[in-house]
Amino acid sequence: MATSFSASAAAAAAHHQPLAERLRPRTLGEVIGQQHLLGEGMALRLAFESGQPHSCILWGPPGVGKTTIARLMADAFDAQFITISAVLGGVKDIREAVEQALLARDGLHAQRTIVFVDEVHRFNKSQQDAFLPHVESGLFTFIGATTENPSFEVNSALLSRAAVYVLQPLGEDDLRQLAGRAQAIGAVPAVEQAAMDRLIAYADG
Repeated sequence: MATSFSASAAAAAAHHQPLAERLRPRTLGEVIGQQHLLGEGMALRLAFESGQPHSCILWGPPGVGKTTIARLMADAFDAQFITISAVLGGVKDIREAVEQALLARDGLHAQRTIVFVDEVHRFNKSQQDAFLPHVESGLFTFIGATTENPSFEVNSALLSRAAVYVLQPLGEDDLRQLAGRAQAIGAVPAVEQAAMDRLIAYADG
């Protein structure tokens, strides 16, 4: 049972989280934008509802929800979620992910694993190839995020084993909804309409 102290400590910790983390959707229904993928009957929503995760590449500009969608997919399938940064990581991180996936699969709960590779285009061919046998064997589901065209930046062998979903910049209505959510939690002050219009124009999706 949570005590008043632990509850207040949790609230304080949440208050000091970066704004992006405080606004991060916890359910698919909270995701703003990307309705061409997440709307009723759309491809990515059907993937969530299928009961079976599949490897994919999420291609789009920064800040449109690639990491959020990957996390929500792990939640939807009760999967272990492992993140690798292709900027900072290497083959050692891939080996560690394989070991963790084996432990999860062979453990008491036979848990699935999703390995999320941020900026996957930063990995070279040999690093990308290291995922192949484990994707093929079904040891883990691979999700790569990239801001670059995967046809040019992701190995054809890996690309052939992953669906590609193109995420779009957030529209004006999406940004207004996001700003409203930030104001609702007290993360940003209320501003005049003209100031909000300028803010949204500067955001550029």
